[in-house]
Amino acid sequence: MSRICIVKKEKCNPMGCGDYLCIRVCPVNRKGDECIFKTDDGKVGINEELCIGCGICPKKCPFEALDVVNLPEELKKEPVHRYTENGFALYNLPIPINNKVVGIIGKNGIGKTTALKILAGVEKPNLGNIGKPAGYDELIDYFKGSEAQGFFEKLKKGKVTVSYKLQQVDLIPKQYKGKVKDLLKKVDEKNELDKIADVLELNEILDHDIKKISGGELQRVAIAACVLKKADVYFFDEPTSYLDVKQRLKISSFIRSLVNENTGVMVVEHDLIILDYMADLIHLMYGKSSAYGVVSQPKSAKAGINVYLSGYLKEENVRFREQEIKFEARPPVDIKKINLLTEWETFKHKLGKFELEANKGNIYKQDIVGILGENAIGKTTFVRILAGDIKGHELKGLRMSYKPQYLEQNNELVINFLQEAVQKYDVQLIRPLELKPLFMRKLNELSGGELQRVWIAKCLSQDSDLMLMDEPSAYLDIEQRLRLGKIVKDMLKITERSALIVDHDLLFIDTISDRLIVFEGKPAIHGIVKGPFSMEQGMNNFLKNIELTFRRDEESKRPRINKPGSQKDEEQKKSGKLYYA
Repeated sequence: MSRICIVKKEKCNPMGCGDYLCIRVCPVNRKGDECIFKTDDGKVGINEELCIGCGICPKKCPFEALDVVNLPEELKKEPVHRYTENGFALYNLPIPINNKVVGIIGKNGIGKTTALKILAGVEKPNLGNIGKPAGYDELIDYFKGSEAQGFFEKLKKGKVTVSYKLQQVDLIPKQYKGKVKDLLKKVDEKNELDKIADVLELNEILDHDIKKISGGELQRVAIAACVLKKADVYFFDEPTSYLDVKQRLKISSFIRSLVNENTGVMVVEHDLIILDYMADLIHLMYGKSSAYGVVSQPKSAKAGINVYLSGYLKEENVRFREQEIKFEARPPVDIKKINLLTEWETFKHKLGKFELEANKGNIYKQDIVGILGENAIGKTTFVRILAGDIKGHELKGLRMSYKPQYLEQNNELVINFLQEAVQKYDVQLIRPLELKPLFMRKLNELSGGELQRVWIAKCLSQDSDLMLMDEPSAYLDIEQRLRLGKIVKDMLKITERSALIVDHDLLFIDTISDRLIVFEGKPAIHGIVKGPFSMEQGMNNFLKNIELTFRRDEESKRPRINKPGSQKDEEQKKSGKLYYA
């Protein structure tokens, strides 16, 4: 198979394009053969045997419902799995290894979750034969001579048991009812509920109803449910979403502690710093989102991430991104800003049992201020107060645009919701955020990542002096996060605005911020707003609180966590340079 043809049925609108435009323009159809045809559901299908790869139909389709992808020469085999005729295809699989944490890195829609589900037995692979799941013998034959052959042989003989932590933890309350404790008791095959609840800090919510706990609490409950099962391989799909930096580091250490000579772990993660900290080996996944995904051979964590950032796989001779992603080796120069935009005086605000205390602070014109701190420490409350969403200490005389943490969904079409962005900022927002394919969909039909990108565009396109963004990197993949940093910076330069940005991804905050606000205190009881500081001082203060140091990778200059207690860690703590060494 030299190419695959994709039809995104949800976007296909034959009536809207003037009655099957793709069928009418296809050169093969015009010769009399049926390359593109009507299917029983009124949409279109493409015969991959007849397709000549001319690329006319994807260009002509006004709804971007078609994709014809010429595959790399190496992909001579049928895919490991294909969802439907003209649907997504996955090539190769990552393989878990005992005593190792194996990470998977790649864009959204490239097949990471599919690969995990196949290995965990949740999804039955079909080796390209739609509707015909492959048996163990077929899989063993397909993977002959590779590590995967041994894995499926062990699965067939019942020598490997697996446990899987799903990606969408918000589905848990829809599937289970009752208390957290009762759910965990049901899956506790190791009789370690007390120990795991202690490690994952779940004791305070064990008697809570599963429907009434936060996203971060749900994530930790899902991790607990996964590890309480007896297994030889544990699969974690995005285990740190909804968690703050401190929790992410704790979870990473906990996941690392699971591996031994009889146990392996596989993890999908979009936080690059955390993935680097957690994984021993990494598989890169490349291809085209929603069309096909290819799993690379494993590399060491350091090399794998650097190769991913470079965009070029030397061994496979594949360039999967046009530009290399680079980082700065030094902190931003602390240029004295003189054009003050706004400032707030010292204030206190009580919200139930929680009290927020803010020291005096300011924002300059064209200033990007990052905000770091634990969950339940008052970051969202602070932003809502400044925005006037909570009355009392709002910034007066400023036009503000606000992207909340929890995003509203309704029946409005994306194109109507983004009217301002469509009219003014096609090049700056619509194209780089890849929003055109979403125009004719309703907000309540979008995935988490799609909805996030739509709300980001809404916030950035509104006429304002100050943009307030709460966790804009949530649900976005690594590349989208790094691209978002450039989009925000470019927009602020064009419009001469300023921004306050709350996020838990340290790499994203490092990439985007000029200055930092750091929250201290005790979660759910007392939060203290400190700063804004220069980047170096702010990061030093933050890392001091979580007792970590970072070094710069000598090749890519990206920040990496020093092993606690290592010579480098001790040296940096002594010098007081915890972030830039």
